Amino acid sequence: MSVIRPATANDVPAILQMIHDLAIYEREPDAVRNTPGMLTEALFGENPRVFAAMAENEDGDVRGFALWFLNYSTWEGVHGIYLEDLYVRPEARGEGHGKALLQHLAATAVDRGYARVEWSVLDWNEPSIDFYRRLGAAPMDGWSTFRLTGEALEAFGATRNVPARG
Repeated sequence: MSVIRPATANDVPAILQMIHDLAIYEREPDAVRNTPGMLTEALFGENPRVFAAMAENEDGDVRGFALWFLNYSTWEGVHGIYLEDLYVRPEARGEGHGKALLQHLAATAVDRGYARVEWSVLDWNEPSIDFYRRLGAAPMDGWSTFRLTGEALEAFGATRNVPARG
């Protein structure tokens, strides 16, 4: 059985470790730049815009987490939840923690009147894709994710012709 609860500042080391573990699983072991201070500020600072839920077993051992933030649908006119990371420790997979975390996010969306919960998954991650399909989630066929980052982001941002306001 999984117990889902909001993350606390005491969870930051466990969350950060699972972020590193997820990066290894996703074949990007050196990509994580996040620090305990950055994560603490994002989750628990003066105006948090990122949220996390923890999955524990009955003994109170952390088994996984979900980290999310709000997005907005211009068509629906309401917010949604964007799930940035869902991770369950390998030894705890198959125990219902991932499903419980997603159910928690779905219930949060319904309770708050949000239109959707969405996330990205790597094309090669068949176990996760199969899991998500079993829950009733559907891929967004015909859509591709684009990202500006690093040098491309800096170069493009530097070409701004119109002065920024406020």
